Amino acid sequence: MTDVLEPRICASELNAESAEEIEELERHGLLSEISRRRFIQASSALAASLAFGMPGFIEAQEATHNATVTLKVNGKPQTLSLDSRTSLLDALREHMDMTGTKKGCDHGQCGACTVLIDGRRVNSCLTLAFVSEGAEITTIEGLAKTSDPKAIEDLSAVQAAFLMHDGYQCGYCTPGQIISATAAITEQQKGELSIVSWHSGKNDQPELTDDEIRERMSGNICRCGAYPNIVAAVRAASKGASA
Repeated sequence: MTDVLEPRICASELNAESAEEIEELERHGLLSEISRRRFIQASSALAASLAFGMPGFIEAQEATHNATVTLKVNGKPQTLSLDSRTSLLDALREHMDMTGTKKGCDHGQCGACTVLIDGRRVNSCLTLAFVSEGAEITTIEGLAKTSDPKAIEDLSAVQAAFLMHDGYQCGYCTPGQIISATAAITEQQKGELSIVSWHSGKNDQPELTDDEIRERMSGNICRCGAYPNIVAAVRAASKGASA
């Protein structure tokens, strides 16, 4: 007697050829073979349908929906005609020639694209340009005290501290690190808490200890491993010093 748990297919629901094939495979203990064959048949049919339908798919991908948006970056408004799907990162780099903001992972995981929107740090690769309309956007190009800095005195405290403490190696992640550090210091000065603040019991006015700095900067990856110097730079900048 056949085990009741064995998978069975009702022959009456299939054509005669399929029913005979199932019975033959079942007789020889090869019932799973029908599933394999049908999987291959279905896969081939799907591949063929995708191949024939590919031109339409490409046309749909290439269809654009341009609109006008005005972005205020580093205090200067600029009107652009963009595809509505354009990220803020691509708008800055490809349409405004502000290449200081870097494209790292393009998935919001590395922090190289960090910018400030109304003082809050965001991953510009995950932010649509149109969502940013009407906001104050600050990039690495807008942090210095002057538009054309010539000396370390012309830089912001965080930029100067990164220079003095060698808070970089290849420099690719550095703009995002500096932007994030600038926001982290401001957040701490406002009394905003991190998970380290709760664990340390500093819930009133958290101190910017090394652990606090590491936690608040944890969204920014340095593949070169310059973390000790980055922490030192942020610590110095938080005290209003660059050295």
